[in-house]
Amino acid sequence: MCGIIGVLGTHEVAPILVEALKRLEYRGYDSAGIATVNKGRLDRRRAVGKLVNLSDLLVHEPLAGTSGIGHTRWATHGAPTVTNAHPHTSGPVAVVHNGIIENFRALREELTAKGHHFVTQTDTETIALLAHQFMIEGATAIDAARLTIGRLHGAFALAFLFDGEQDLMIAARKGSPLAIGYGDGEMYVGSDAIALAPMTDRITYLEEGDWAVLTRHSVEIRDSENRLVNRETRKIRVDSTRIDKGGHKHFMAKEIAEQPRVIGEAVRNYLDVDGERVTLPGGAIDWTRVDRLTLVACGTAYYACYTAKYWFEQIARLPVDIDVASEFRYREPPIAKGTVALFVSQSGETADTLAALRYCRDKADRIVSVVNVPESSIARESDLALPIHAGVEIGVASTKAFTCQLTVLLMLALQAAQARGVIDADTLSQNLSSLRGLPAVLNTALDISPEVERISRKLAEARDILFLGRGAMYPLALEGALKLKEISYIHAEAYASGELKHGPIALIDTKVPVIVMAPRDSLFDKTVSNMQEVMARGGKVVLITDAAGRAEASQGVWEVIEMPTVDPILTPILYALPAQLLAYHTAIAKGTDVDQPRNLAKSVTVE
Repeated sequence: MCGIIGVLGTHEVAPILVEALKRLEYRGYDSAGIATVNKGRLDRRRAVGKLVNLSDLLVHEPLAGTSGIGHTRWATHGAPTVTNAHPHTSGPVAVVHNGIIENFRALREELTAKGHHFVTQTDTETIALLAHQFMIEGATAIDAARLTIGRLHGAFALAFLFDGEQDLMIAARKGSPLAIGYGDGEMYVGSDAIALAPMTDRITYLEEGDWAVLTRHSVEIRDSENRLVNRETRKIRVDSTRIDKGGHKHFMAKEIAEQPRVIGEAVRNYLDVDGERVTLPGGAIDWTRVDRLTLVACGTAYYACYTAKYWFEQIARLPVDIDVASEFRYREPPIAKGTVALFVSQSGETADTLAALRYCRDKADRIVSVVNVPESSIARESDLALPIHAGVEIGVASTKAFTCQLTVLLMLALQAAQARGVIDADTLSQNLSSLRGLPAVLNTALDISPEVERISRKLAEARDILFLGRGAMYPLALEGALKLKEISYIHAEAYASGELKHGPIALIDTKVPVIVMAPRDSLFDKTVSNMQEVMARGGKVVLITDAAGRAEASQGVWEVIEMPTVDPILTPILYALPAQLLAYHTAIAKGTDVDQPRNLAKSVTVE
């Protein structure tokens, strides 16, 4: 989602703002802009498209000043145009905004009645005009910001600059993340630690409803009740915010290649010193008192939950509900006693998932989260936050975060199974031994990339592609279809193989490739039967299987991708790899933007 940066500095701030915005590109955007205060006067520059367009503009129209705010916009209200790009200004006020102001129409009518003229289609312009109106009525810059924040309904992260105020910035958050960074005679505001890392390793995360008054030498934070508060200052690991491509052409390629290492890191962090028991950092779950598990997430994280449902129910014999976060709280599901609510989010800031967590807060026995950012809102508001140790993920299409989520969820399921007496110590030891060996298997599996690249050049010619899978391969088929849609823009759908005859088979013809995910497991014969039905109707089958599956069922298929043979409980993690590579190489063949696909944002911080 949109990215915010603010700097009260001692050097020319425009190039610093642009560099920081580059570190926020991964969040997704369609326009960008900056505003500065120079010799007491506000000025701004804005451009549509990639940040290079803003950089080019600044070469021809430089922007001086040591105080500034910047923004990468992902369009919500209004098309991606220069007029709609942030920062927005009105009189002495400039503002950047991440989120959605739900009552902007009512405010707009009120301000129009007072003589204000709107020039954009955005909800954000309302913020600037409202602050301007308060200043017209005699409010100081600080009071105008405070009064404005109090009138806003919805989700927002805000940074204000004011004409004539070279040593003042106002920041606020409600629903959207915002952090303050501390420098030597400088102060910073940013959407996340990644943006701030080159400037400082000391940050404070604003809590829900906080607003802050910043100067170069001070920060005053107040809560939603306007009470002075102290928020913890944390030291971030700068190395954990590195965003270089490591020699790869794309971040997605790098992040796919990193999976053996980061999964190994995740496994090590959840096992005891002997590697024979699962231990949870920061707390424990008494699985013997858990009657039901509710898993909630969005997008790829939802498919991780869907996969985990199979593990928890089959391995731990624990009933599981799964839900899409954007529907969960509006369905107002009853939460029974003995329920643990578990939320999965890469960023830990996903608006719908955070809202679902808050719905469960006083209803579930325990709130647990599986996140990649330990300082995130979802992590901070959980009873127990479990990090996945994937490291910074820049590609919009999640890869290593997904497989690390799966890894942590599998270890939770194994721990639950032992605690509930469903598996004994020997079985757990065998499973954990297989899990410890998974990074090596994944390393070997990366060798399929050239073969997948060849197959993907064929897939790039298709308009529609189907994915099929049974059991835990069904959520993986869903994830494979999502990946392909996200970055290649090919229409792709996934179905449980057994549902093929209940409608989707009508889509099969010689122009529709069908990707079948079928390790040689207990459901293999049934999946192959469905695959034969596809082939009988001229469908082009890409079979993803292991050596035994290839030997048994490859005759007549269009293409085969052979995977290593692993313990069946690990196949969902392993088979994520060909799904990712198919999407990646197909997108390359089509020439689309792999890391920043159109219309998408990495962190969805608005509903």
